Amino acid sequence: MSAVEERVRAAYRRIERVDRPEIWIGLRPEADVLAEAAALAERGRPLYGKLVAVKGNIDVAGLPTTAGCPDYAYKPEADAPVVARLRAAGALVLGTTNLDQFATGLVGTRSPYGAVRNAVDPAYVSGGSSSGSAVAVALGLVDLALGTDTAGSGRVPAAFNGIVGLKPTPGLLPTEGVVPACASIDCVTLFARTVEEASFALTCLAEPAQVHTGRFRLGVPSELGPLAPGWAEAFEVAVAEYAAAGAEVTTVDISAFLEAAQLLYGGAFVAERYTAVGEFIDAHPDAVDPVVRSIIGPARDIPAHRLFADQATLAALRAEALATLAGVDALLVPTTTEHPTLAEVAADPVAVNARLGRFTNATNLFGLSALAVPAGSVAGRPFGVMFLGAPHDDLKLAALAGLRRENIPIVVVGAHLRGQPLNHELTSRGGRFVAPVSTAAAYRLYALDTVPPKPGLVRVASGGVSVAAEVWELPARGFGEFVAGVPAPLAIGKLELADGTRVPGFLCEPEATEGAEDISAKGGWLAHLGVG
Repeated sequence: MSAVEERVRAAYRRIERVDRPEIWIGLRPEADVLAEAAALAERGRPLYGKLVAVKGNIDVAGLPTTAGCPDYAYKPEADAPVVARLRAAGALVLGTTNLDQFATGLVGTRSPYGAVRNAVDPAYVSGGSSSGSAVAVALGLVDLALGTDTAGSGRVPAAFNGIVGLKPTPGLLPTEGVVPACASIDCVTLFARTVEEASFALTCLAEPAQVHTGRFRLGVPSELGPLAPGWAEAFEVAVAEYAAAGAEVTTVDISAFLEAAQLLYGGAFVAERYTAVGEFIDAHPDAVDPVVRSIIGPARDIPAHRLFADQATLAALRAEALATLAGVDALLVPTTTEHPTLAEVAADPVAVNARLGRFTNATNLFGLSALAVPAGSVAGRPFGVMFLGAPHDDLKLAALAGLRRENIPIVVVGAHLRGQPLNHELTSRGGRFVAPVSTAAAYRLYALDTVPPKPGLVRVASGGVSVAAEVWELPARGFGEFVAGVPAPLAIGKLELADGTRVPGFLCEPEATEGAEDISAKGGWLAHLGVG
């Protein structure tokens, strides 16, 4: 069996273990994906063996396109062009993912397939509308995922789940085979765990403009407006880190962006959503989420003169915004404003959702490029920032995001996992959770007699299993301090993951496992403890 086929098998086992059925609308049979993997030739395929999830409003041949509404579903005869490009580059599509119905929402709760819970804290929303795609990447079920973005749907979920959301310049990726939200400004977007993965995937699917080299000038807002507690401080830290990495930082007025953001739903542009699916909603009102129906349905009555007035207003605001961008290489803003719980959204679904789009709504109206990246955490949940750039500055934004100090990955398998007693040793040193992972099937796991209880992971020549683990990142200084404090018989060495990569992680001296309970069959430390 090839390494790609092993990765496919491991992905399906992980999907079973995480038990998040709300992520998926259509999951392809494992046997079909394995057969495709076995027939896949590596030569000339830059995304060879990458596992991909596709938002449920994008056509995947053999699976129904629902746009989050079962009664709307149709069976496409062919892949959407962007999906076809992924397959041609060697990627394997596992299935289609859940979304806010008809791509209308930034919360991930407006779906008859269930609210998609946050990858880090299930009491909180995942963000939408590309909710399932973002969480599938964040939980390590796939390498890459496609979303769509009209008002922020490819960026807000990235921020909430601690991953990267790349929203290309409108038109760079084709939108044929995508159920439209607002067809004139819709974008297909990419989710990945790193900026490098996301930007490389973009170059495999399109031909973005090349990035310039030299010092970058970064604009930050003179006024941010209300943010969740701790978020303004987290943003200040992110700005300071980019400045320390060499970016020249200057304050700018973003009032044109904020004013335009209000037009997307508060003006006549929402009428385009009615053009897309309004007739279906009128004919099938009971099949549509009530909040989605309340947004799209009334848009049919917006008079044409309002659209022309809003277009004139937008043109003036766009000129002002582009003038602001002309003085910098990019704007840096918080991706969104707060992270609500599922209960908070249920109590006030429209107002909470509206607040989340403050910094994202204007981007496609202005035709801009955007990139959402992780920037630490607040209260144990991910915090993210967003770069906004001129049209076709997609790779420039990736280069700018890459300025931030390099963190060092580390794989943990036991007492340092999230929720475990030694996790604070990571977080107190600036550690950031990246993703759940699995090791290669080359290890045995033992329960050591320590306080607090810890496992010992040992590489074996035969009879090994794959063990559940987590990847974290630490700044260089914090990594050094952490490694220096690791007590024997544990040590930090190169640990092989299921995808074949080798990452620093916890290993154990084999002699220390003599007489210890072999818990390999449990598949991981949390399963042994009966939690998670």
